[in-house]
Amino acid sequence: MAEQHDKTAVGQVPPTGVIRGEWSALVLAFIYFFLVLAAYYVLRPVREQLAAAVGSQALPASYLATFLTTLVLTPVYGWLVARFPRKIFVPVVYLFFIANLIAFIPAFESQGTLNPHMLNTVFFVWMSVFNLFVVAVFWSFIADVFSVDQAHRLFSMIAFGGTLGAIAGPLLTKWLVPVIGIAALLGLSAALLGGALACILALVAWSRRHPVAQDAARNEEVIGGGFWTGAKQVFASPFLFRLAVLMMLGDGVGTLIYNLQTDIGHKFFPDGVARTDFYASVDLATNVLVAVLQIVVTRIVLTRFGPVVGIVGTEIVKALTLVTLALLGYPLAAAGALIVTRGGAYGVEKPATDSLYTRVDRETRYKAKGFIDTAVWRLGDVLVVSAIQLLRDWFHANNSALALISASAALCAAWIAWRLKTTPELAHRSGAHR
Repeated sequence: MAEQHDKTAVGQVPPTGVIRGEWSALVLAFIYFFLVLAAYYVLRPVREQLAAAVGSQALPASYLATFLTTLVLTPVYGWLVARFPRKIFVPVVYLFFIANLIAFIPAFESQGTLNPHMLNTVFFVWMSVFNLFVVAVFWSFIADVFSVDQAHRLFSMIAFGGTLGAIAGPLLTKWLVPVIGIAALLGLSAALLGGALACILALVAWSRRHPVAQDAARNEEVIGGGFWTGAKQVFASPFLFRLAVLMMLGDGVGTLIYNLQTDIGHKFFPDGVARTDFYASVDLATNVLVAVLQIVVTRIVLTRFGPVVGIVGTEIVKALTLVTLALLGYPLAAAGALIVTRGGAYGVEKPATDSLYTRVDRETRYKAKGFIDTAVWRLGDVLVVSAIQLLRDWFHANNSALALISASAALCAAWIAWRLKTTPELAHRSGAHR
């Protein structure tokens, strides 16, 4: 009966793409994603200013702790969401992290008296866990609420709510940190998560009135599967292995720029409020660029030229940006390089890369992609930041030399991405897994 209703509704979809009974759920999901990403991007400058307070020499320990924590918690996360319905699991998780944020406030009020290295490492790792359990779970929860047809019609509008939230978060931080200080920003983020929790509960109520029974099996299949099975699939498939290498080489650019950004904050902004304002400005500019690229460039590139061209083009832009940074040699130019490279990575390259996973079957897609997006990503962070420290300490490499090495990594990524065209998954574009 539900399937018949869905088919009937599809034939009566208005030009807006939204059926009358869906408006309330669409608005709730839009606000939910807006609040989640706003809360996250309020916290990001807080994390960055902590890292800058102790300097980039502390990054290897922070990244190693994050990698080990990810290895432990990612399988736990998969087990939890497979065992408990997300409509129960998600609200409990949000309450847990709201309580965490409130508990962190006294520590940040005493930031000047606490061990800065310890606070930096704890909060750095906590943010990675927050990203896994709060931000990443959004689409899993939304997939439980809407049907496949609704997803095709509504998800792009919901995603735009997240884009606006990613811009609003840094704006809020810039406006408020000089007035309320750093610690109070955690309370603001907790309040935004409280609003997201209210949206979750309202969406749960809406979904009970509009059950998506025909998609129950799909929702279970998305979450199913073992974490380490994904690792085996990556090493067994040349296509997936190249995607994993692309992730590692992308770390070669992103982690270097992050390292330079941390040094900028440490050297030029000795005050925590000033550092927070600076990093909020960087996030704001980056997210505006991401939004512009997604609206103006990404759709055209993916539809007319395909994902490989999108990845190759982005990597070439990264390489040119890094060469320019090396030639300028001015430390603050790293902020501009970060905005350009990160904006291209999230505005064009990530959507292009994510689209490549449609070339493999559903089971492989979720298991292998999950392994690459967690373990490979975090391992890349550890290896790259350790290599940077080694090059600086043993070979006295300056920022220009590091930028040129990173540009080489970007060019290698462009070559590997272009070679993806030779894999069976892309050579047979009309295959069953398209």
